[in-house]
Amino acid sequence: MVMLFVLGLLLVGTSLLLLSMATRSEAETTGINKSLAVLEAMSMAPSELTDDMEKPFADRVLDPLLRRFLGIGRRLSGADTGDRIRRRLELAGNPPGWTVDRVVSMKVVAAIAGFILGSLFALVISPGFTIQILMVVGGLLVGFYGPNLYLYQQSYDREEKIQRSLADAIDLLTISVESGLGFDAALQQVSRNTTGPLAEEFARALREMQIGQGRTEAMRALSERTNLADLKSFVSALVQADSFGIPIGQVLRVQSAEMRVKRRQRAEEKAQQVPVKITIPLIFCILPTLFLAVMGPAAISIMDNFAK
Repeated sequence: MVMLFVLGLLLVGTSLLLLSMATRSEAETTGINKSLAVLEAMSMAPSELTDDMEKPFADRVLDPLLRRFLGIGRRLSGADTGDRIRRRLELAGNPPGWTVDRVVSMKVVAAIAGFILGSLFALVISPGFTIQILMVVGGLLVGFYGPNLYLYQQSYDREEKIQRSLADAIDLLTISVESGLGFDAALQQVSRNTTGPLAEEFARALREMQIGQGRTEAMRALSERTNLADLKSFVSALVQADSFGIPIGQVLRVQSAEMRVKRRQRAEEKAQQVPVKITIPLIFCILPTLFLAVMGPAAISIMDNFAK
């Protein structure tokens, strides 16, 4: 009886094992068939669905996230924020991918990131409660105004590059006009043979003139896209020469000489500022080490003599 009972258990266990293996094989076959069906459906799907899945991560995730924060940024910003940001983008040269809406959204995202980083930094350092509040609020403000500071720095660097290349560009423009080229052709030569933001502005002014805008309006628009006083005075002189019929070559020659004088004056001004700027590192960095090197051995000798 015992042997029959054991044999019955073995038969039942064997049947259950075979049944489970068959079920698993069927499930695996069904799963493979489903995967193949999904792949076939994706390959046969219309281009609208496949294009949506093939988009990069920034287009699928970041752009919708920025659009969600756009409304919050508009509520937190002032009514004239759009005009001020648009003006700042013009001064910065309209960096690729930067729009007014994106800047407003990035301010909110950067504020949240600054708040989180400030909170984590305050928890790690564990200062007093007042310092923690200041660190959190400081991170929030730095994140919120970070995009504005970035655009301001971009516009400042761009104006510096225009300032350095303006005199050479006017010299090349003067040589081209005096060699027989018209002003538009000379402007095209300058934009082709030079690089930098000033060449880009000249090329943009040429494109505006080619699509039908007058030379005066195009040059005035060029001066309005920067806050550089020298470029504004140069454009004003060209506009007045064009209005009164003065030869453009003579005006360019006078402007070239004036720009070179101004550049030399700026260099002399910066040279005069060097003694004032070097005072702080001289007092706090150079003089203490000099005193240690000169007075250190004498102080050690005096201490040894008093010790005896």
